[in-house]
Amino acid sequence: MGGGAREALLRDTIAYLAEHGIGDVSLRQLAAALGTSHRMIIYHFGSRDGLLVEVVRAMEEQQRAALAELRREPVTSAAELGRLMWQRLSAPALAPFERLFFEIYGQALQGRPYARPLLDGVVEDWLGPLAEILEQDGMTPQAARAQARLGLATTRGLLLDLLATGDLEGVSQAMERSLAAFERERG
Repeated sequence: MGGGAREALLRDTIAYLAEHGIGDVSLRQLAAALGTSHRMIIYHFGSRDGLLVEVVRAMEEQQRAALAELRREPVTSAAELGRLMWQRLSAPALAPFERLFFEIYGQALQGRPYARPLLDGVVEDWLGPLAEILEQDGMTPQAARAQARLGLATTRGLLLDLLATGDLEGVSQAMERSLAAFERERG
């Protein structure tokens, strides 16, 4: 079984988790639900946890691809693009993946060997595309990189708040205040 089988298994896992959530599903239960064996998951990903790390990476890549797609839309500023991205990220359909992201991120920070690879690029992979948008909006490279980091931290913090409280209105108001402050500063 080559990379195609691995990618298909990853795609099927993402679809399954989007519909059913992560919960406490075991490796064998997940394999059965996906129509494969636990041995195939181990072969391709090393473990259930290894598969979940790859799900997080794939979802992060999907969100960066969505950002790139949104950049093709006629938007007036980086802040407007931020608003569109926030609408996407705060959608209830992404909540199971965001919970998984924070769970595995926390385990990576605790030094769990299976999760540590997630730390490679978890911030840096976002800073480049975000800084590029901000530079196109007129910021210097240094200022754009600092603002990108602040925007990433704000977004992740508000997503964590949303998962903890369920207060979409409150976190969306906070995001709007952050974007409005950015616009005033740029104005």
